[in-house]
Amino acid sequence: MTLKLNPEAKAIYRAILEEIKRRLVLPGSSAFLDEFGPVSERDEILRRQAYFKENLPKIRPELRKYLSKVRPIKFRRDFLHDRVLIVDEGELEKAENLNLCAVSTSLEDAEGYPLVLSTVGYGIDVELTPSDIAPELYIMPLWENKETLQALVSIGELTGEKSVAKEILEALKELEEVMEKRRLLDGLEELIAGKERELNEKISEKLEKFSLTLSGKELLEFLSELKAGNYEAIFSHFGEVEGGILDLINEAEEELSEKLGVTVELFSREDLYPVTVPPERVEMLREELEKELKVELYLKSREVLGKIRPLLARLKEELAGVYELDFLRAVKEFAEGFTFPELWNGGIAFINGRHLFIENPQPVSYVVGRKPENFDLPGVEKVKDEPVVILTGANSGGKTSLLELITQITLLAHMGLPVPAEKAWVEPLNELFFFRRKRSVYGAGAFETALRSFVRALKGEGRKLILIDEFEAITEPGAAVKIIGELLKVAYERGFYVVIVSHLGEDLRRELPFARVDGIEAKGLDENLDLIVDRQPKFGTLGRSTPELIVERLAKKKRGREREIFERVWRAFRGF
Repeated sequence: MTLKLNPEAKAIYRAILEEIKRRLVLPGSSAFLDEFGPVSERDEILRRQAYFKENLPKIRPELRKYLSKVRPIKFRRDFLHDRVLIVDEGELEKAENLNLCAVSTSLEDAEGYPLVLSTVGYGIDVELTPSDIAPELYIMPLWENKETLQALVSIGELTGEKSVAKEILEALKELEEVMEKRRLLDGLEELIAGKERELNEKISEKLEKFSLTLSGKELLEFLSELKAGNYEAIFSHFGEVEGGILDLINEAEEELSEKLGVTVELFSREDLYPVTVPPERVEMLREELEKELKVELYLKSREVLGKIRPLLARLKEELAGVYELDFLRAVKEFAEGFTFPELWNGGIAFINGRHLFIENPQPVSYVVGRKPENFDLPGVEKVKDEPVVILTGANSGGKTSLLELITQITLLAHMGLPVPAEKAWVEPLNELFFFRRKRSVYGAGAFETALRSFVRALKGEGRKLILIDEFEAITEPGAAVKIIGELLKVAYERGFYVVIVSHLGEDLRRELPFARVDGIEAKGLDENLDLIVDRQPKFGTLGRSTPELIVERLAKKKRGREREIFERVWRAFRGF
C-alpha cells in the first residue's frame, strides 16, 4: 500500500526524486526510481532495505565513466530495398508477412536487385527467418554501438560479472575488412580525385626531368609542339616518356584496385597529360562496388550472426542491468554517509539528522513518540512517550527546517532508502501530512481552507504523522489556542503523531498536559551583534523568543534618545 501524502509532503518527495535523478547518467534509469515510491507495508520496506544493503556496496565510483558511454542498442526491423526473396507459391504469404524485403515467385522479378535470396534454389539459399533474410538488421546496430559493447565489458570487469559483449566484439572483428570497403566507398570521389592529383604531379615531375636531357634542337621542337598543344606528336617523338606515363597510370590503378577489392580502369589513355577520370567511369565503379559490397556485407553478417545469436538475449539483459546499476550508483552517491533506519512501533526518532537541501546543515536529533533505548543525548530524559509535540523558539531558528527534515527522513524510510542521520527509528505509517506556513495568504478564506485541511488529516484511522507550521499565523492568537488545542486533543485520542510549530507554547502547554513542548533557542548575540542560534531543540523546554534578542541588539547598536527607548523595552522583557 502506498504511503498517502498531502500536497506539501508530495512536494518534498518530488524534490528528493529530483535530487537522485540529477545524479543519473542514463535517461532510462529513472524508471527504476519510479518503482521505489513510499509504501506503508513493513515487509516491503524491509525487502527494499535488503535489496539496497546487498547491492549498494558493490557499486564503485569508476562505474560512472563507463555508464556514460552506454547507448541503447535498437535492432531495427526495416524494409530492405536492396534484395528480393524468391519463394514458391505455398510460402508466399508467410514471406510477405515478414515484411523484410521484396518477395516474388518468379526469378524474372529479380532483375535489378543486388541481392537475390531464395528458398527454391535460386541465388543465395535462405530459410524463412529474419536472421537469414536480413542479418544486417541485427549486426549493424552492434557494429555501430561498439563503444557501448566495450563499456559493457569494462562494467562487467568492475562488477565481477563476465559480459557477453566481449565475445560479440571478438566476432564483429570479422566485419572489419568489409566495413573498411564501405568507408572507402563513402569517400570514393575524394579517393579518386586525390589519386588523380597525385598521378598528375608525378607525370609533371617526369616531364621536367626529361626536358633536362634534350639537345637544343630537340628542346626547340618539344617547346613548339607543346605550345601547339600537340601532345601526341611529342609522345610519338619521345616514346619512352609515354611509356613511363602509362606505367604511372597502371601503377595508380593497381593501387586503387588493391584498396577497393575490384579491378579498376579509370584513367583515360587518350590524353596522357593532364590525366583525368571521366565522371561516368566513377559512377560505373560506384555501382559495381555497391553491388559487391551489399553481397559481401550480407554474407559476412549472416556468418557473424550465426555465431553470436545465442548471446543476444543475454546482451539484452545486460543492457537492462546497466540502467539498474546507474540507478544504484545515483542512490549511493545521493545517500553517501546515510544509514538505514530501524523499523519499530514508537514513532519517529533520529540522531544527528542532516537536512537534504541546506548546505552544511547543523546536525539535529529529535524524537516524536517513544524514545528509543539507545537514544542518548543531553536533556533527552525529559522525553516520555509523547506522540504530540509543540515546537517553539526563535524566528529563523530552524523550526520549519526541522519539520522538513522529519518529512525527508520519513519519506526516505518508507521508500526503503537510507536516511540522512547517524541513527534513525521510523514507524511504518499510512499517511503523512505536512502543512507548510503560507506567509502571503491571510484572511477568513485562508483560515477556513487551512482548518478544513487539518480536519481532513484527522479523519479516519491508521498510523499518521501530521506536521504543522504556525497555524496561528492565519488567525487571532486567542482563537488559535482554542482551535489548535482541540485539534491536538483529537489527534492524541486517535493515536496520531503530531509536531506543530507555534509561538503559543506557554498557552498550549497549559491547555494540553499530554503534549511535550520543545524549544529552539537563540543563545544570545555574538560580537557583531548577530543572533546565535542552537538549532538543536531542547526537549521539554520552552524556546526563548527572537524578539527579545532583536530588542537587545537594537538597544546596544543605537545611540542617544533611540537607545534609551530600546533599553526601556528590553528591560520590560527582562522583568525589571
